[in-house]
Amino acid sequence: MAPNGNKPRILLVEDEDALATLVSYNLEAEGFEVEHAARGDEGDLRLIENPPDLVILDWMLPGVSGIEICRRLRARDETKTLPVIMLTARGQEDERIRGLSTGADDYIVKPFSVPELVARIRALLRRASPERVADQLVAGDIVLDRTSKRVHRGAREINLGPTEFRLLEQLMEKPGRVYTRGQLLDAVWGMSVEIDERTVDVHVGRLRKELSFGREKDPIRTVRGAGYGFDDTFGK
Repeated sequence: MAPNGNKPRILLVEDEDALATLVSYNLEAEGFEVEHAARGDEGDLRLIENPPDLVILDWMLPGVSGIEICRRLRARDETKTLPVIMLTARGQEDERIRGLSTGADDYIVKPFSVPELVARIRALLRRASPERVADQLVAGDIVLDRTSKRVHRGAREINLGPTEFRLLEQLMEKPGRVYTRGQLLDAVWGMSVEIDERTVDVHVGRLRKELSFGREKDPIRTVRGAGYGFDDTFGK
């Protein structure tokens, strides 16, 4: 998989191949990265290993039902606020209430309008993760502009290569969160790329060198045995 440029990542858990293909195609055309799981148990495993920015769950799934997956998401600290859209053929009011009471944020009945689905996804992402759709990320005197692909620290422009830019973008989106090397590889280089995890150390070293001159504070934290994060106290 090619590097995704930090597009918002959506996991679609849907067992109807034709519908999954249609939704994936349209969401990717709208600028999202889409992963697809055809079974509930497969989707649940992916949600545990690498939570996306938003999940679309079919109600009826082989393995584990969408309702059960939603319950599990809300029971885990790391996914209790993850935006969830339930996708189902069930249109009765009591079923909609059941889906929403389980923890789903939105509910769409098949057949549905793809533009409507896109609009609801964008609305949920703006509410839950505004940093994922913001044009700029700002921390202290560091400004990352997604539109121009430029980074400034104060008045100084920092010239970053594409990989270092994506790495900084990933870290700045969630200050304080510590990412493992494996998680950074997946997010910055792509899940299917065969690269040694030590490559992350090399690029973090390059990023640090460009970000910090002289007595400037290093905004990147190294957590021994865990990985890297953007210092949530930086600039405060």
